[in-house]
Amino acid sequence: MSVEQHYLVGLDLVGRRVVVVGGGTVAQRRLPRLVASGAAVEVIAPHVTPAVQAMADAGELTWHARPYEDGDLDGAWYAITCTQLTEVNAAVAAEAERHRIFCVRSDAGTEGSAVTPAVGEHDGLLVGVLSGGQPRRSAAVRDGVLSALRTGAVLDRPELGRLAGVALVGGGPGDPELITVRGRRLLASADVVVTDRLGPRELLDELPPHVEVVDAAKIPYGRAASQDVINSTLIEHAKAGKFVVRLKGGDSYLFGRGFEELIACAEAGVPVTVVPGVTSAFGVPAMAGVPVTHRGVAHEVVVVSGHVAPDDERSLVDWPALGRLTGTIVLMMAVERIRAFAEVLCANGRPGDTPVAVIQEGTMRTERVLRTSLARVAEDVTAHEIRPPAIIVIGPVAALSDELITE
Repeated sequence: MSVEQHYLVGLDLVGRRVVVVGGGTVAQRRLPRLVASGAAVEVIAPHVTPAVQAMADAGELTWHARPYEDGDLDGAWYAITCTQLTEVNAAVAAEAERHRIFCVRSDAGTEGSAVTPAVGEHDGLLVGVLSGGQPRRSAAVRDGVLSALRTGAVLDRPELGRLAGVALVGGGPGDPELITVRGRRLLASADVVVTDRLGPRELLDELPPHVEVVDAAKIPYGRAASQDVINSTLIEHAKAGKFVVRLKGGDSYLFGRGFEELIACAEAGVPVTVVPGVTSAFGVPAMAGVPVTHRGVAHEVVVVSGHVAPDDERSLVDWPALGRLTGTIVLMMAVERIRAFAEVLCANGRPGDTPVAVIQEGTMRTERVLRTSLARVAEDVTAHEIRPPAIIVIGPVAALSDELITE
């Protein structure tokens, strides 16, 4: 008996309404590519993961914080239902069928009118694979094609079961193309991925369906997963025989608490592989046209955490010494307290006209770059509604690209 194949097609969703019912980790995996397609995405769910909430807070999508109701698909071009309730998913699919809207059911693919292919991207090329209801085969072939494109090695199945323990993978500044080759290979072999919102989100959509995604999102000044809970999650899954990838933004060891996780795993007897990442402290300015050092301009660069104020008793930073430096200061996690940081630097010798570059959501399509001075940075950050995550570069290097443009 022959099995009918799905018709693989690319949808132009720019400006068109797409409804996602459910706000859990399945939705979290699907949403980044939908948003990147330019669709007008609306999420309907009483509760969502921190990462989905962050996308809503950033204006990337609209979140209706309530249960699904009949009629929610009016005007939609495409729908995905991914709740944990079979009856809700069935109701969404039934409404979609009545209105001739293609609908994906995450809990029962054959019951929907569309299925999501195994998708990956390489240098502007979008690869999608369908295999007639065999999602692991789709993912394996997709991975083989992408691997051939990236490294020249062709794989027809992922090498499952070969790796053990935990891998601390620095995912880079945010653009999925900036993760290291090794990091991407380990991610493709994971059984469990523990991620936060600063990790490269699009890579989650490339994971095979059997991979468990644990959201450990740490939204600045919002709700956060306890570090102890994250540590125990890594250990428990690893001791259960699963290969766990802890996917972080930037580099795990630069204000990423990666070494704390390594210590916890080591004390529990869990082997750890460390994969450094491109740190946001240097990568984000570089992509925005700001070198943190330059011959004849800056002979030192200091990376400083801004999670506590200069006068906080917990601060370990010698702010008067920083004020006397003439090179580059890179502030991370400093948006909320930028006024205090600017004032203490000026009070200790830094001129008020020192150039400053503020890069919000660096390397992402939503990147914003603010160029100002140390004396004005606090007012300008407020006026331009700059929000985390943002990297702040203080020093003459922040004005080099301006000089290049004028020349």
